[in-house]
Amino acid sequence: MFLSSYENKLDKKRRVSVPASFRSHLSSLGYNGFVAYPSFNHEALEACSEDRIKKLSNTIDSLNPFEEKRDYFATSVLSESMSLQFDSEGRVLITDKLLNHAKIKNSILFVGLGKTFQIWEPKSFEKFKIVARKKAYQNRSNLKWDNKLTGEKI
Repeated sequence: MFLSSYENKLDKKRRVSVPASFRSHLSSLGYNGFVAYPSFNHEALEACSEDRIKKLSNTIDSLNPFEEKRDYFATSVLSESMSLQFDSEGRVLITDKLLNHAKIKNSILFVGLGKTFQIWEPKSFEKFKIVARKKAYQNRSNLKWDNKLTGEKI
């Protein structure tokens, strides 16, 4: 899983070192990189393994091919996705287009979200985190423990 948050500096060539735990998890899945695309909801990047983007693509493909919303999703996610491969030092090169969407200039924050992660400009994430904590607190009763998924017995 992708857990915790890690801040790293972007170098002059737009490369950043990906956290070792994130690289290790991707490697355990058989990948030497990840897919990133602009978030719908935030000035951030969504990032995931290739199998996760394939699942998303399959979900988009399951929509009626003649409906506009299929094209909207395919255009917004798949056409904007970039495959970012690790170099020998565990870095990835992030395109200007992705950096501009997230308003990243120097520092990058990798934010683990379990099966996926996000890439943020650190100060923007700090602002979002305050709102997220408040909303999570307000909606905490919606988070139920599903014993069928965990196999736990009460």
